Amino acid sequence: MYSGSSAGDGHEASAARKIPPPSSMLWVRNLRRYIGSGAGLGSEALMELETKRILLDIFKEKQQKSAEAGTIPSFYKKKPEEGSISHRVQRLAKFRFLKHGQNYVNQKENLSKTEVPMKQSDLLLNADDLDAMWVCLRENCVIDDATGAEKMNYEDFCHIASVCTEQIGPKCRRFFSPSNFMKFEKDESGRIAILPFYLYVMRTVSLTQARIDMSELDEDSDGFLQPHEMEAYIRGLIPNLAQLRDMPAAFVQMYCRIAAHKFFFFCDPHRRGKACIKKILLSNCLQELMELHQESEEEVTDTEQAENWFSLTSAQRICGGSADMFLALDKDMNGSLSKQELREYADGTLTDIFIERAFDEHVRRGKIGGGNAREMDFESFLDFVLGSRKQGYSRRINILVPVS
Repeated sequence: MYSGSSAGDGHEASAARKIPPPSSMLWVRNLRRYIGSGAGLGSEALMELETKRILLDIFKEKQQKSAEAGTIPSFYKKKPEEGSISHRVQRLAKFRFLKHGQNYVNQKENLSKTEVPMKQSDLLLNADDLDAMWVCLRENCVIDDATGAEKMNYEDFCHIASVCTEQIGPKCRRFFSPSNFMKFEKDESGRIAILPFYLYVMRTVSLTQARIDMSELDEDSDGFLQPHEMEAYIRGLIPNLAQLRDMPAAFVQMYCRIAAHKFFFFCDPHRRGKACIKKILLSNCLQELMELHQESEEEVTDTEQAENWFSLTSAQRICGGSADMFLALDKDMNGSLSKQELREYADGTLTDIFIERAFDEHVRRGKIGGGNAREMDFESFLDFVLGSRKQGYSRRINILVPVS
């Protein structure tokens, strides 16, 4: 009996050894080959398989480049080609962030992720919110007996933060942080004036909105604006600026050209054809442009309008308004100014040496006069006018002597 059992076990063991492995079976190999080719998969599965293959190839390529580069850090990244997958993904990411970015407040409060995303501009305080904040500040402040200024201490600051959050919403909470309170000058009692704080909030909101608008116009997302992009930004501001609402439609294009030129004169001193958005936001030019929000007939005098480069009066005087500056100097009406014509600028007070030097540095040789004569076009004339004004002496000196 023992020997029979042993014989049976040996028979089973030998049978198990005779069964071939699954990988050697013909039908298994055919099935694997069929699935690997993707012939039996649906369209979605095929697309997913192809996506995985592309991503794997990209990953292997990056690994190979990293291995070849060694420890040298990457300091240059080539811009994606127009219409490529990388370019489309970049544009889509910027669009989703600027237009449909996830609510910053909801992320901080850990609210439901199923809520409808909001625009980045919707997270900013609008005009009604700013008015409501100003009312809250005035109703909950104290009057300084010595100066009559409206001030608040830190306890008032926290109380106003709670009131504004209830009336306006959580989007105003970030302005009432302890670090913001410490930014302002305090008196002997540890109080700050409410007016500088309110102006800080307005300035922050204005710059953030400008940054969003400029980023939307930045086609290649490199943080710089080209002249036509800056002109498009200014064109979008015109309906919101009180002093420019009545601008003639025929003059809008020329105005945008003149206004954008000042930004590039100061923010692009090396004439690369693009201006950094951060420099534009921090420049005095943007602040000067935003001054046109004031109502001209009540708050701004004629002198202030004439001194502001972005005012309609100034632009029309440069291009062809009442004084007809450029057109009046262009005697032969060929669209450019010769040295003799430029001598009439500023009532003929410019010296010949000054004009010669300006032409040597900033006027290219043209085809007029057999290629020997040089004349100043409208763009160079705008540089000349900006350089002869009071603002920005360090940039203004480049009219005569280039400064790196």
